Parts: sequence; C-alpha cells; structure tokens
Amino acid sequence: MIVFTIDVMLARRKMSLTELSERVGITMANLSVLKTGKARAVRVDTLDRLCRALNCQPGDLLEWREAEDGESVK
Repeated sequence: MIVFTIDVMLARRKMSLTELSERVGITMANLSVLKTGKARAVRVDTLDRLCRALNCQPGDLLEWREAEDGESVK
C-alpha cells in the first residue's frame, strides 16, 4: 500500500501543518486525510504544490509498504 510521509517532511523542514496548509492552499482537514493515510487518491496538481512548498521530490512524500495482516488493499 502507498502511504504519505508528510509528517516526516514537515519535521525535516520544521514546518507546521497549519503553515503547509496556508502555503499549499489545502484545508487542514484534507491535509489530515493525506497525513493519516485515509486518502484513496491525490491529484498530481496537489502533489506538485506539496513538493513546491516542502522543496522535495514526490518520492520524499510517498512510501510503499506491505499491507498488514487483515488489511484490505483496494
């Protein structure tokens, strides 16, 4: 499964979720959905804005992990 590692990049950049929300123009609620792994899709435009705000590559924000037992991958 693919998970977002936004929290890691926020820590590296010493940036708050609120500041990222303001820079990217995404609501705190939507960033929270990405951060907690509840998002099922993300627009390339959104990923681009996140990368610009955090000065990183898409691979810095995404990670593939083996699905845990009992977890369904859709």
